[in-house]
Amino acid sequence: MSKILDSSSLTHCAGLMRSSKRTVVLSGAGISTASGIPDFRSEKSGLWLKTDPYQVASFSTFSHQPDTFFNWLFPLANKIHHSQPNPAHLALAELQTIGQVSTIITQNIDGLHTLAGNQNVLELHGNLRQWVCPQGHQIKGQNELYEKYCHSGIPPVCPGCNQILKPGIVLFEEALPVQVWENAVAAVEEADLMIVVGSSLTVGPANELPAIAVKNKTGLIILNNTPTAMDTFAEVVIRENVEQILPALSQLLGD
Repeated sequence: MSKILDSSSLTHCAGLMRSSKRTVVLSGAGISTASGIPDFRSEKSGLWLKTDPYQVASFSTFSHQPDTFFNWLFPLANKIHHSQPNPAHLALAELQTIGQVSTIITQNIDGLHTLAGNQNVLELHGNLRQWVCPQGHQIKGQNELYEKYCHSGIPPVCPGCNQILKPGIVLFEEALPVQVWENAVAAVEEADLMIVVGSSLTVGPANELPAIAVKNKTGLIILNNTPTAMDTFAEVVIRENVEQILPALSQLLGD
């Protein structure tokens, strides 16, 4: 395959973005693997290869077997705690700065988009750096609680009711936050170009968003290492590492 910077597909992407008045990005786990965070479903290193997610990452497990849940969570939380935004996250921030990307919808729970300076980020599956009280008490000092958990492995408890706090992420058996989902759908419906970055589009309902775009005759670009079910509907598909593609796009569009 030719080098990214020589790719006609990359040039085509840049042209579509220049013509777009409102571009929305949907990012998946593939944008964070270069930051040392494993994805969930890849054939060689996915977290669910040897583990049933319903046995470790469901709301039932959190509620009734918290030790099992937090024993699974701790290594992932540590990886995220020590991770930093990679060139793909930073390139998206640059693309937003020059007005080429409006909204970022992400399936990721690592918070790296925000750390990279990305704006208008909609976290469909929540953020692992946040905590929620099962009884609805307001929790202060979120960063401190996350730091302490990553160092000790001891789940934090609510000072108001003494119950174990739930990570601010969407677990199996839980629905997506209604307002975040509605905002994501609205962003896609208002866009004239959608770019899928590092997502295999196998997880619902996030994988419905590109279909909404296509139905509305919105342009679609897919940047992902492996094929997706929406490739045939995309105007451009590039199967390369996104930490190479996005900086190259940013350079093209910033010139």
